[in-house]
Amino acid sequence: MALLQIAEPGESAAPHQHKLAVGIDLGTTNSLVATVRSGLSVVISDDLGRPLLPSVVRYHADAGVVVGYEAQADQAQDPRNTVVSVKRFMGRGIKDIAHRESLPYDFEDAPGMVKLRTVAGVKSPVEVSADILRTLRARAEASLGGELVGAVITVPAYFDDAQRQATKDAAKLAGLSVLRLLNEPTAAAIAYGLDNAAEGVYAVYDLGGGTFDISILKLSRGVFEVLSTGGDSALGGDDFDQRIFCWIIEAAKLKPLSIEDARLLLMSAREAKEYLTPHGVAPITARLNSGEVVDLKLTTEIFTEITQTLVAKTIQPVKKALRDAGLSVADVKGVVMVGGATRMPQIQRAVGEFFKQEPLNNLDPDKVVALGAATQANLLAGNRAAGDDWLLLDVIPLSLGLETMGGLVERIIPRNSTLPIARAQTFTTFRDGQTALAVHVVQGERELVADCRSLARFELRGIPPMVAGAARIRVTFQVDADGLLAVAARELTSGVESSIVVKPSYGLSDDEVANMLKDSMAHTKDDAVRRALKEAQVEAQRLIEAVQSALKSDADLLSAEQFAKLEGAISRLQIAALGDDRRPITLAMDELEAETKEFAAQRMDKSIRRAFSGKSIEDLERTTDSSERQGESV
Repeated sequence: MALLQIAEPGESAAPHQHKLAVGIDLGTTNSLVATVRSGLSVVISDDLGRPLLPSVVRYHADAGVVVGYEAQADQAQDPRNTVVSVKRFMGRGIKDIAHRESLPYDFEDAPGMVKLRTVAGVKSPVEVSADILRTLRARAEASLGGELVGAVITVPAYFDDAQRQATKDAAKLAGLSVLRLLNEPTAAAIAYGLDNAAEGVYAVYDLGGGTFDISILKLSRGVFEVLSTGGDSALGGDDFDQRIFCWIIEAAKLKPLSIEDARLLLMSAREAKEYLTPHGVAPITARLNSGEVVDLKLTTEIFTEITQTLVAKTIQPVKKALRDAGLSVADVKGVVMVGGATRMPQIQRAVGEFFKQEPLNNLDPDKVVALGAATQANLLAGNRAAGDDWLLLDVIPLSLGLETMGGLVERIIPRNSTLPIARAQTFTTFRDGQTALAVHVVQGERELVADCRSLARFELRGIPPMVAGAARIRVTFQVDADGLLAVAARELTSGVESSIVVKPSYGLSDDEVANMLKDSMAHTKDDAVRRALKEAQVEAQRLIEAVQSALKSDADLLSAEQFAKLEGAISRLQIAALGDDRRPITLAMDELEAETKEFAAQRMDKSIRRAFSGKSIEDLERTTDSSERQGESV
């Protein structure tokens, strides 16, 4: 007879008060759904007791959809209509997808996010993900016996705005109310921290099927504070499978493969990887449609050798995350391993050697993210109990800013800022009479817009005509707890405003995500020089326009010789501003300013004469006396 788990008083809400909420780990390889029962987070299994749901979807001609183990078993027979690892396509354009030439899908290169042609019609990654989420929702509602009030869905920490928005759209399509998008390493830290009552600095090393994240967190008295984060949104267990796949082709000396045979060998590669961890040697046998037979043995030594570059790629973001947090390896109390791919011996060894300690594996790496998400979902749904007073402080992975004159980036929110966050900065107009302002929102760590990722553009119109620099435009950036961005611009004197919720059509490319932070360090000196040059060019243009405006109205004050000198100085500054050296620009600006001193004095005299024209000394004295008396009476 099974024992009933009875919660202590105050550990769970009364049945009529308890709101049904779940945490969902939408994974590249497998997905899970978890909830809180009797004060404990548990993974909800299917009717056969299986906790995992393979993230595989097969489409049929009659519009039927099969999700999970059955679809996974059929993927070699119908690879074109069976979608695996769809998470790697979320929020991405076709040019952002690595190894697409070896993938069996019929891609549709449409504007925005990539789409897949299937026998059931064209499917976007959002729709495929929605089918997975719909299956998990049905599993949860059947188990819990009611309709869900909401779900916390986890995403890689390094997902950008487009990828997060795509995940949220998939949940909406599946009929789920998203309480929050939660970074996967943070969810794991919640599960580990609450389960072990851990305090101190912990690193969460998360290597999933398609993504890699590293987060450094400080855990103290119920506060989960993310200090820094890093990673690679295009690196995961699938890449290790690909290395085995390539090794099989080379070792067996195979001819070019059909898409069915390619998918069969990829399945064999994944099975060999998983078998290798506990056994040390994995047999690989397969009979291809071409008639060729594969019969190989993969050893741990071979696997380690062919994947050493991938392992090294995970360590670089770890070093960067520690630097961003201002910590050393000695400051890290423990390393929590997350994701099925962390079971690989070479990963365990590399992490242990780097941190000089054994990684923590007391929680199932496949389940820990879903368990943490369930805890957060239970709290956000309002099922608060004694001991649930904990605080989560997450961060933004990449800086957000906007374009200023000269193609420069003005950072508004720096990376690793705690979420949610709102920051504002005041800007002004560049030209006289300017009535509109274009706002270009960018993401990245470089100094020039051309080196960063464009997120969105909008315009603020209706600015009252003023002289350059007189208008005051307040631009506000707001990032919510899900990491989604909204930008607003308001002219302070007139009150006109405009805003946009940033929903880019597709996300950062693989290379851009991996290289953004690395490039920012490698090009620091070069970027500073380029920024100084751009600033000098902008200042030169401002000076030229000011002098030309003055000449247009008061050229009659100058002799022919003076006018020629000014025109020559302007011409020399224009030529210097076209170059790529800041010093000649500075010298040419100094020359032009020197040439305009006498002209400026003559314009001042003219203004004074105009102001006093037609007035006698007695009139001026009376005006002065009157002003003095008014001052005394105040």
